[in-house]
Amino acid sequence: MAAVTSADDRFAALFQAGDEHALRLAYERFGPAVHHLAARTLSSAADAEDVTQATFVAAWLGRAGFDPARGSLLGWLLGIARRKIVDHLRAAARDDRIAESARRLAFFVPAAAPPEAVVDRLVVADELAQLPGDQRRVLELAFYDDLTHQQIAAVTGLPLGTVKSHLRRGMARLRDRWEVDGVTPGARAAGPSRAR
Repeated sequence: MAAVTSADDRFAALFQAGDEHALRLAYERFGPAVHHLAARTLSSAADAEDVTQATFVAAWLGRAGFDPARGSLLGWLLGIARRKIVDHLRAAARDDRIAESARRLAFFVPAAAPPEAVVDRLVVADELAQLPGDQRRVLELAFYDDLTHQQIAAVTGLPLGTVKSHLRRGMARLRDRWEVDGVTPGARAAGPSRAR
């Protein structure tokens, strides 16, 4: 058994050193296990294949971070695969939210709206989808129904101060999002701007 461990150690050392032959062997040897893990979690074979490939690309690029003293090459690869699966699921959930926002926006954006208006609305809708329920409802009433603070309080049954707090925090979050994404809202307001 020691000889097998020694061969595994040499194989791992070659992989870590950047031996391309070791990469090919690692893919042949451990690819099925990585693919099996991805296929158990993801909904399509194509997604599982994408995650498998992304795992080996990440492992190859980050091979200097592999420490044989902390575990086997297979264990390290499976750890990377788990992170790639989570990244894939998060990206899919975000895509679903954006698609749902786009479907909802079809009712709110005129067909002749300039592309910038559509992009602004998508950014707003995506961010709104991530807010807690009451806060999201308040901002939707302000953005899409153009209600005043008092009208929102009457519709939701929330105190006027809570409505104002939700709007203030929500607008701050949208402003932060625009700054992070590098989006600069146009001259028109991103949300309600008239006196409330």
